Amino acid sequence: MTTADSGNEGGGRRLPAKAWLAPMVVIALLMSLLATMYLAYVVDPAKHLHEFPIALVDQDQGDVIGGKPTNLGEQIADGLTKQVPAEKVALRPMGIGQAQRELGDGKLYGAIVIPADFTKRVGIFATASVVPGDVQQPIITVYTNPRAGSFAVSLVQTITGQALSKVNQTVGAQLTDQVKGQTQGQELVGLSRLLLAKPIDVVVTPYHPLPAGTGGGLVAFFYTVMVLLAGFTGAVVITSMVDSSLGFAPTEFGPWYAHFPRAPISRLRTLLMKWAIMAVMAPVVSGIYMGVARWLGMPIDRPLALFLYSTLAIVAVGVTALSIVAAFGTAGLLVNLVLFIVLGLPSSGGTIPVEAVPRGVAWLSGFEPMHQVFLGLRSILFFDASGAAGLSRALWMTLLGLAIGLVLGAVVTKFYDYKGLHRKPVQV
Repeated sequence: MTTADSGNEGGGRRLPAKAWLAPMVVIALLMSLLATMYLAYVVDPAKHLHEFPIALVDQDQGDVIGGKPTNLGEQIADGLTKQVPAEKVALRPMGIGQAQRELGDGKLYGAIVIPADFTKRVGIFATASVVPGDVQQPIITVYTNPRAGSFAVSLVQTITGQALSKVNQTVGAQLTDQVKGQTQGQELVGLSRLLLAKPIDVVVTPYHPLPAGTGGGLVAFFYTVMVLLAGFTGAVVITSMVDSSLGFAPTEFGPWYAHFPRAPISRLRTLLMKWAIMAVMAPVVSGIYMGVARWLGMPIDRPLALFLYSTLAIVAVGVTALSIVAAFGTAGLLVNLVLFIVLGLPSSGGTIPVEAVPRGVAWLSGFEPMHQVFLGLRSILFFDASGAAGLSRALWMTLLGLAIGLVLGAVVTKFYDYKGLHRKPVQV
């Protein structure tokens, strides 16, 4: 142990410009990137909406209204297709079975369902305006998918609410004209006029609601952040403590520091040691996460799948982060921060769907680690560990990331050792 020097060491030599200018430039650039990514991600999701998938299910079988064969469901479906901006929303016509499957796999954020007896109910409703009898409003059901994301639910409600409001007005105007024709110009009573103006009852309901203890669906995102931080932060801690114990870096304790003699160990062996620590640490942390989640009342239907995939993801992130530091040195810490956190959060899809962020940010989700881990954990927590819901993609992308990390670290450190670029002070 050595006490840190005090006083005027260096004889009052002026601090070189790079000692204070370089950190300022790096921080300014990093924070500029951070602000751009995070604010672009959250400021106006509706403006950046693109290819947002909603199913359109028309089951209407039609009926005879006013002596003419009529299919209002078909007319409404055509009207919705024209009204909803195609560059923002992917309104996909399909059958009810396919819609249920894709809602169950998280591939759809919502569905508009027109029932089989819609036209018939509209006809009965119009007749009831002038003929006594019991009647029910025609119904169109909008299904939201809370398991695909809480913010996506509000987007579905906004999009369908605006579109179906116009549909309601159009159908209402047609019915009002039809009823006026049946009454031979007689003035309709106020209540009939009011009901005919908006005849459709739009029912919004969640498809497969979330259980309690899931934070409205946000637990999948925060669990993802925890897993990424375990790998990323774990790599920082392992690098610092192992390098200190091997004599490659000092460790400070307040005003004291310890600097052990440098161990005669190659870069590759050092990296292998760090990888081994990460591999041992990962299942321990994964188990801790699950224990805390259980303690707080978070439902876990597939505990083994959650434990195994979380462990794999922590290892993959940690191994890659350690390899990047081994390849780039101190600069690798910044590379890891940008790769796993700065670019990862906005493109994760955990809070705002990737279809509601700028296209450049959405493009990152194709390979950014956080999005892949989120898909896997969301599938395990909310979609019964279904491969189609994202677990299959998450698995092979996580394994690919792990392979890249292993190859990068092994090749670079072996090359440094081969070239004699040992970890020792350089004369400047």
